[in-house]
Order: sequence, then C-alpha cells, then structure tokens
Amino acid sequence: MKFVDEVLVRVAAGDGGRGCVSFRREKYVPRGGPNGGDGGDGGDVVLAVDPGLSTLVDLSYPQHLRAGRGEHGRGKDEHGARGADLVLRVPPGTLVRDAETAELLADLSAAGERAVVARGGRGGRGNMHFATPTNRAPRRAEPGTPGEQRALRLELRVLADAGLLGFPNVGKSTLVRAVSAARPRVADYPFTTLVPHLGVVRLDDEWSFVLADVPGLIEGAHAGHGLGTRFLRHLARTAVLVHLLDVSGLTGRDPLADFEALNRELALASPELAQKPQIVVAGKHDLAETRARLPAARRAFAARGVELHAVSGATGEGAAPLMRVVGSAVRAARAAAPAAIPAATPA
Repeated sequence: MKFVDEVLVRVAAGDGGRGCVSFRREKYVPRGGPNGGDGGDGGDVVLAVDPGLSTLVDLSYPQHLRAGRGEHGRGKDEHGARGADLVLRVPPGTLVRDAETAELLADLSAAGERAVVARGGRGGRGNMHFATPTNRAPRRAEPGTPGEQRALRLELRVLADAGLLGFPNVGKSTLVRAVSAARPRVADYPFTTLVPHLGVVRLDDEWSFVLADVPGLIEGAHAGHGLGTRFLRHLARTAVLVHLLDVSGLTGRDPLADFEALNRELALASPELAQKPQIVVAGKHDLAETRARLPAARRAFAARGVELHAVSGATGEGAAPLMRVVGSAVRAARAAAPAAIPAATPA
C-alpha cells in the first residue's frame, strides 16, 4: 500500500431541509390549521480513528466530500429525516488542521476517537410553528441553513515510544527486523527507507514498546532537504530518540560528526525534539572494522559525557541489552510526562 502522510481535502456538511407550508384538510374540519413539518438537519462530517489504518492514502485523491442533506418537511406534521453523517476513517496519530488558518482542530490518537470537523445545517421550521391567535393560517416556513464547508489538512505522525534515527544506510531497518516482527526492506546496496516502519519490541510477558524506523536524515533536513520535515515529523510523538551511527569507516563517515549533525538538525527543526532523551548506538558490530574502531569512538563520546552502545542488527549481538536500555528510558520518560507520551502496546 502506498504510504501517504499528508493530504488536503475539502469537506462539506449537509444542508438543512426546508420547512413545509401545509394545512390540515379533512372532511367536516373546515379550519384544520397549519400542519407543515420541519426540515431535517444536515449530516455532519466526522473523522474517526481506525487502528487498522497506517496511511492517509484513501483520502489522497482530489475529491470534494459531502455529507447527506436533510429531508424537507412535509404535511400532516411530518418532519424531514436527518441527513446521513459522512464518517471518514483516519489512522491513529492524525492531526487535523484548517487549511486556511492552520488552526489545529483535532489530534486523533486513540482507537475509536471521533471529531466533528464540519457541522450540518439546521432544518427549517414548518408553518405550524408560526401560528398565533391573530394569524391562525401562517403561510411562511423557514429554509434550512447551509452546512459548514471546510478545507482540511490532515497530517499523520506515527505513534511510537522510541524513534530510531540516523543517516541513510547505517542499518536502522536491519535493527528493527532483529528486535521486532516488522519487516522493512533491507538489501546489500545503498538506499534509504522512504516510509516509517513500526515494530513492537517485547521485553517480557507484560512489557513492550513501539520502535519506529523513520526515513534517513541528511544535512539540511530542517530546511526541507531530502525528506526534510517529513522525517522530523514522525519523531514528534516519540519519548526517546535512538541515534544509530556507522563506526566502521567503510563508508567514510565520522560517527562523532554524524552525531553532532543529527542533533543540529533536531535543534534547528524543533527545540522540543532536541530535548528528548537520547541513546547513542554504534551499529554493524559484526564487522571487524567496527570492532577495531569502537574503543576509540567510545573514548571520543565519553569525553562528551555520552555512553556509546554497540549492536549488530545482522546477527542480533547486543540487541537484547540495548532494547532493555531503551525500554527503561521509555518507562522513565512516560513517568515524567504521562500525558504527552503514547501508551505502551499491550503484550
């Protein structure tokens, strides 16, 4: 399925139905009086969270979405039926903004959560409401009011407890495959992940957390280079950031320079991102080149007060201890800010 994390849709709630002008006409009842019914209210446009969805692709096609209009009132005191609501399913973690004002209308994260983004028009009153002692045969009724129309920008931010970040080709997807049941694409040639992958890491029978493999970062991401803010967006809800670095030297990368570049991009994009707890990891520990350069790298990071962990996604070496460290950091971050961090996935 194509991954889409931002869409622009135009929605319109249903118009209210017209009230009816009608009079009671029966044999032997010469002055039956008004009996025009009310028009029905228009349907609302509702966004509902469906945990089975992971993308906004269903709403990505150019379209104008409209709820049902209310029925008109009828004679014999019959009121029109209410218009049908239009319910649009969205994945957990969807932000809803007004496209014109950028106002945040809803933050939909919990399964089953719903938000009314456009309200239907009110149905008009029939002439039975306008009868008075001096005007017993009113010939007026109200028209229905129009439903709200809105342009909405929907933005998906994945719900994860820990975000795995790093430059392209440092082994993020391989690590996610090693510690969870997620199966992002990996290969023995350079390419970068283009969509986030979520994996549930189970530490024991009662404790688990969600690890996100987000698209690879490049210099200037905060300014829109590469995947730009699409990369940074999916880290916004995480509690802990896990930096994965290439220490082997085979690609010519300097792990310390990469670490500083990652933090610089985070700080330029959002101060809140830069302040999240961070765990720094040297990947590809199964390579002889990594083992040879790891002691010097650890000393360089220790001089800056940073502990450098080591892991191999290919063999799984060091994966279990690393996930326990990440899980402890997630638990501590949740305890510090329980309202701002998504709940753990039940084991």
